[in-house]
Amino acid sequence: MGWNDDVITKFRSSKGTENYWGPKLIILHSIGAKSGKTHLNPVVGFRSDLGWRVVASKGGTPENPSWYHNLKANPSIEIEALVDGEIVTVPVTVSEIGADDWQDAYAAIAAEEPQFGEYLHKTDRRIPVLQLTPR
Repeated sequence: MGWNDDVITKFRSSKGTENYWGPKLIILHSIGAKSGKTHLNPVVGFRSDLGWRVVASKGGTPENPSWYHNLKANPSIEIEALVDGEIVTVPVTVSEIGADDWQDAYAAIAAEEPQFGEYLHKTDRRIPVLQLTPR
């Protein structure tokens, strides 16, 4: 079992209370851009007025995570998230925050979790922020 599997198992078995990100953890059910297979990706989800936002930071590496490409290719997915103390599955539509709104969106995320601000100093790319809006 890999790291992602361990995180997902602990998240599910503890109803979201025992994991590094606590209630912010969400599980993306991304669909492979090439394979068409479902992949489970635990990520930090930031609540927004429209649902959740996730950051394709990959720790500030030069490239986006593979799940970013999968979400761009297949933006209708499901997520697992902690809502009112229960893990629920939510169908969402994924859209990328545009250049005009990116700065404010990223600044709010970095204010909430400062390590995301540090990732900007590690890379030359604009780290994508994706909006997950319930359908």
